[in-house]
Amino acid sequence: MSAKIAIVTGAGSGVGRAVSHALAKASYNVVLAGRRKEPLDTVAGEIKAAGGPEPLVVPTDVSQRDSILALFAATKSKYGRLDVLFNNAGMGAPPVPIEELPFETWQQVVATNLTGMFLCTQEAIKIMKDQKPQGGRIINNGSISAHAPRPFSIAYTSTKHAVTGLTKSTSLDTRKYNICCGQVDIGNAATPMTDRMVVGDGVPQPNGTKMIEPRMGAENVGAAVVYMASLPLDANVLFMTVMANTMPFVGRG
Repeated sequence: MSAKIAIVTGAGSGVGRAVSHALAKASYNVVLAGRRKEPLDTVAGEIKAAGGPEPLVVPTDVSQRDSILALFAATKSKYGRLDVLFNNAGMGAPPVPIEELPFETWQQVVATNLTGMFLCTQEAIKIMKDQKPQGGRIINNGSISAHAPRPFSIAYTSTKHAVTGLTKSTSLDTRKYNICCGQVDIGNAATPMTDRMVVGDGVPQPNGTKMIEPRMGAENVGAAVVYMASLPLDANVLFMTVMANTMPFVGRG
């Protein structure tokens, strides 16, 4: 099969949707994974209407290992190989003081953002190391929160910092299999998750105020992921930051 195969988790909306469109436009066969089937079907219909290859829709909850195993089994069964995994699925938590965050909420964020990404990485490696030609590329969604926290974001920020360690370890340990692992750190892409940044007074800042924050089109993330995926396997973008140019990240805030 000449067309390359890519799995996108969290593909039903936001960044996952944008990246799925971008990969399909670049002639990838895209496997759309997400918790809810209806949004995945909508994205699949959009891709087909735009003339892209028909996606494979696999409803998947990345906080559940059995669901992840079923996703990769379905991909291997249909296509026989895997070239790109975009580890994107993630969730946040209500913005509350650390001491008020429920333990169950912490566990849910860790299970989705970190453990789920680890399990997807495991299953991708199993396919990529055994296929011919050997190898592939794993791209993790790290987020600006992999570098600096927002106020009251302990669970999300902790998991995204941990993703950086996952990326580095994966990159190191899978080189012998011709697998590349890199991370895209996204700042203020215009998605439903960031709508709160442009509503009312905006979002909390470190100095205790609130402000409206600039956003960028999510299609810029799609372009970044396609670029990373397009490199030959003797080259790797280990870390890339793509962000709204005037968002309050660089400098003191």
